[in-house]
Amino acid sequence: MTNSADTAVRRQDASGASAWPDVLRYSDLEASGLTRYALEQAVRAGSYERVAPGLFRRTGTADDTVAAWAAIAAKRPQATLCLVSAASLHDLTDEIPRRSHIAIPRGTHHVAVKYAPITWHRFGVATFDLGRTEHDLLGGGSIGLYSPERTVIDFFRTRHQQGTDAATAVLKRWLSVHGHTPAVLLEMAKHFPDAYPSLLSTLEVLL
Repeated sequence: MTNSADTAVRRQDASGASAWPDVLRYSDLEASGLTRYALEQAVRAGSYERVAPGLFRRTGTADDTVAAWAAIAAKRPQATLCLVSAASLHDLTDEIPRRSHIAIPRGTHHVAVKYAPITWHRFGVATFDLGRTEHDLLGGGSIGLYSPERTVIDFFRTRHQQGTDAATAVLKRWLSVHGHTPAVLLEMAKHFPDAYPSLLSTLEVLL
């Protein structure tokens, strides 16, 4: 015997829901030949779930953190993983982030998402894109990610919040990686006068 939810999922699969994109926005529906009604039926059947206003993912395609990142990137294309989140992805720390740290340009509103806790950081517009790359997400799409060098600089910029010891530890880890050149790091740091003096003096002690 099957329950009504199982039957509904099979109906959605039979109607082509299994071929839909893993992530859908209301704005995608017309181009995909879909309707809001069909999407709402898929949500009720359990094939899709709402992760942010107007944004849906196929159930089971990503964990909660990745789903939150996809939702944020869809709503705020400039959103960028930073600080502890970026350090973890670049293997500059052993700390496992309990929250996602995401930067947006100053003056930009953050996005409300379900499931995963987010700490938002607002960085200056003039330097926001310095060291910004893209991090591919499972299921397609990407979210911004600051480079290892920019991550080190951001730790020194926010050392009064993150802690001087944390900034120094990230720098030590960065220096231990073959091919990392302090001159390249300092050249980027010149754009951040709130980080440069402290970063330079710490490098002089460590080298």
